[in-house]
Amino acid sequence: MLRRLAVSYFGGAVGAVVASLFLWVTAQAGLLAMLGVAISPKLTWTWLSTRILWGGIWGLGYPLVARMRSRPTRAGLLLSLAPSIAQLFHFLPRGGHGLLGVNLGPLTPLVVLAVNAVWGWSLARVVIATGERGGTR
Repeated sequence: MLRRLAVSYFGGAVGAVVASLFLWVTAQAGLLAMLGVAISPKLTWTWLSTRILWGGIWGLGYPLVARMRSRPTRAGLLLSLAPSIAQLFHFLPRGGHGLLGVNLGPLTPLVVLAVNAVWGWSLARVVIATGERGGTR
């Protein structure tokens, strides 16, 4: 059990690094601006470390989701909906960006879903690489 949680936390933290870099690169390349989404993160340790911590915490839910889904990738993608919902319905509105973050641009919800899908996919890759199957062992 402890190994499952450790792998899930680590996978979530690694996923957060991958997803954060994905978000930063797409913003730097001007893709988000082309989509009309006003998200332009600065690659700082403060920004990244917060995302790593939260990625690991969200990753702790992986064993629960893995019990419902037989494949790690599906479980990771399904779990990625939880932080997406939290961002779209709690954190972005609370930050003054409107429900679903639409004050940042009408395609913001899709960007949030895409970035968190990258997180969930990366989490699943770590689980697969460690040989851990989450909730199925």
